[in-house]
Amino acid sequence: MPAEGKSDMERIGLFSEMGYVTIGDKYISHYMRPFNEAASKNRQMLPGGTKTLSALQAGYFEPQFVRIFDGEAYSNPVQLRRRYRLAESKKNLGKAFLPSNGDKLPCGLGSYYGTIGGSYAYFSPQLKAKERYIPPGKNFYTNPGKKGTGYGYANLTIGEQYPHEPDGYDLERINAKKAQEEHKRLVKGGPFKLNLYPQEYFDMNPYFSDKPLPPVKKTPPEKPVAPPFKPSSPAKKSGGMKGGTFDPYPSHSADPYVITKSKAVTTNKERQIFHPPPGPKSRPVTSIITLNVTR
Repeated sequence: MPAEGKSDMERIGLFSEMGYVTIGDKYISHYMRPFNEAASKNRQMLPGGTKTLSALQAGYFEPQFVRIFDGEAYSNPVQLRRRYRLAESKKNLGKAFLPSNGDKLPCGLGSYYGTIGGSYAYFSPQLKAKERYIPPGKNFYTNPGKKGTGYGYANLTIGEQYPHEPDGYDLERINAKKAQEEHKRLVKGGPFKLNLYPQEYFDMNPYFSDKPLPPVKKTPPEKPVAPPFKPSSPAKKSGGMKGGTFDPYPSHSADPYVITKSKAVTTNKERQIFHPPPGPKSRPVTSIITLNVTR
């Protein structure tokens, strides 16, 4: 139990109050608190500034120039290639081979100029002597097959051809006529007819009528049309002679010519300046996207 004040059991209901991370620190509000408070206190990291690239050692990171291969010897690649060619030329036993003559070019198709061996007898275009060709003996001769299917074609079967019977010009019509006459001869009496057979209410032909037609009306004789009116003399054209007018000369006015002055526009009630009415005024309109979002 502490010497002063209430115990932990009386204050918060625990045997002992847990310790805090910060004890005795002042309260700092999180409102308008800097993001990195430590960055604005004490001495910061100060770089040495930018260096410009130059031929001096100050333009590099290292204080001294460090070579990749320390102590390597200087080599001349041109001199090394010359030494290699001299060493290879000493291995030759004699001089370089030079042909006696230059290359020969052919002068056309079929010529052997410029070749090594020349012409060959196997490729000669001359004809060789051949023995006379004796054809073999002929085989048995047979008649070729006759063309046709056998139906409607004469002399294609093994036996003799079919006997031909001529047909009349209108044989089918004559046979049908004979069959019709034989049928009429066998029929006894006429066809059976019933007077009570139902008929249609309307005739099939709407223009058919049992009543006799009225006599044809005679058209009245045409009246002769009166000829159109033609004036005795043509119309006179107007001109300087005043020949086409009613009066020979126009009436003369004794009024002198006076210039009328235009009156100034007044602003009184009787004659006010015309002001057109104002047109429709624009107003804010809701866009289609906003209407769809509201829906």
